[in-house]
Amino acid sequence: MPKLEIHQFPCLSDNYGFLIHDPEQQVTATIDTPEVAAIEAALSEKGWALTHILNTHHHFDHAGGNLELKEKTGCHIVGPRAESARIPGIDTQVGDGDQVSFGQFTAKVFDVPGHTSGHIAYWFESEGVAFVGDTLFALGCGRLFEGTAQQMWTSLQKLMALPDDTTVYCAHEYTQANAKFALTVEPGNDALVARSEEIDRLRAQGTPTVPTTMGLEKATNPFLRPMSQNLQETVGLVGRDLVDVFAETRRRKDNF
Repeated sequence: MPKLEIHQFPCLSDNYGFLIHDPEQQVTATIDTPEVAAIEAALSEKGWALTHILNTHHHFDHAGGNLELKEKTGCHIVGPRAESARIPGIDTQVGDGDQVSFGQFTAKVFDVPGHTSGHIAYWFESEGVAFVGDTLFALGCGRLFEGTAQQMWTSLQKLMALPDDTTVYCAHEYTQANAKFALTVEPGNDALVARSEEIDRLRAQGTPTVPTTMGLEKATNPFLRPMSQNLQETVGLVGRDLVDVFAETRRRKDNF
């Protein structure tokens, strides 16, 4: 069985677009629709024809290109059931535990609310890859625009349960700024210090820091580490409920 082909490309000011392609069945999906022109250029570069859109949530930089691309290609749009009224052109509604067939491949859907009320993620278990939208970033997580800290922490725990070698595709290049914040709340994390230095080198070269891996995030991302003694000490919540520690970490990032 051939591998799922994945093509990553920049969109807008700091978004990433992702095309996935089954070379045997000749189906191609874009994960979200941040910028139509960039998506079309990527399709042209690869010689692929768009057949699907897999939306993670309703924000304009994720679903704003749906209708234009659907009109041009007739593609099939899959998106979160809980946000179906806000996903333009949606054909198939999915939620937690559902399976999405894409050519020979299958993605498991996770409900991961917090950033928005109905955000979902797609996990291609056989390929060891997850597309997480704006729920999880390299060294960060999404702002709590529509959900609570409890909801987001529960969502992040679902992603943390994926194998450590899972390749995680998140939708923005926020990593350098996230690293600067992370060091303020867990300065004693040697793995984080080393990773921050590597990120600075990569960005100086114009190299993306996405994708990441779940294991790397669990070792260095402060939003996955409310159990860290160093982090609890820094935010002044030693021994407190992990949701409280997470919420304070998110509050500090919002004001960083």
